[in-house]
Amino acid sequence: MKHLTLTALIASTLALSACGKKHADQPAPAPAPAPVAAAPSPAPAPAPAPADLSDADRERAHKQAQLDYATMEDKYINDPRAQWAAGATASSTFGDDNGKKPASSNMPDRVVGPVNDDTWTNNHQDIGFDWLETTFAKPVSATEVRVVFNKGVEAVSKLELQDTDGKWNTVWSGLAEAKADERGRRTWFVKTFEKTPYKVKAVKVTLANNVYNNYKEVNAVQLVGD
Repeated sequence: MKHLTLTALIASTLALSACGKKHADQPAPAPAPAPVAAAPSPAPAPAPAPADLSDADRERAHKQAQLDYATMEDKYINDPRAQWAAGATASSTFGDDNGKKPASSNMPDRVVGPVNDDTWTNNHQDIGFDWLETTFAKPVSATEVRVVFNKGVEAVSKLELQDTDGKWNTVWSGLAEAKADERGRRTWFVKTFEKTPYKVKAVKVTLANNVYNNYKEVNAVQLVGD
């Protein structure tokens, strides 16, 4: 009986050992594959460069720019709060250093009234400063000045307002950011500021001649206010 029990115990031990070895010999499960990243969305196609536009597209863009300019100019011209200059004087006029009276086509009074084909032309291309002073029929508490240039808007360096007591007040000075507007025949230099506590009766625009190395041509001046 003892012999049978010992035999059974040895057989059981061998069976457990074989079972454990079987489990140890089994390969470890393969790791789960890493998730595949979604492919990035394709970038939107770039807008066509001007060189890529068709002739028809370029022509349409040109006409749209002209329409935008006309809309802007019409708004300024018909602004009920704006008035045109009633009188004008200037520091120089083209031709006034040749011993003769300058041609009437260049005189400061050419800027009086609404926008048209008339201009005041200064007498200096690149020397010193010139100024144009305009008066207005109705003094107002001003909020904006608009100076219409045919040439030389880049030269504007100072804007002054004169009150009814004759005092000049500088509302802006520096290097103008304005550039010639290629959408139309004229460029509008527009400067907006806080409503003046005094009534404005005149505007003086100073030009730095060397900033725009050529003659300057001003077409008209508007004063905006109430």
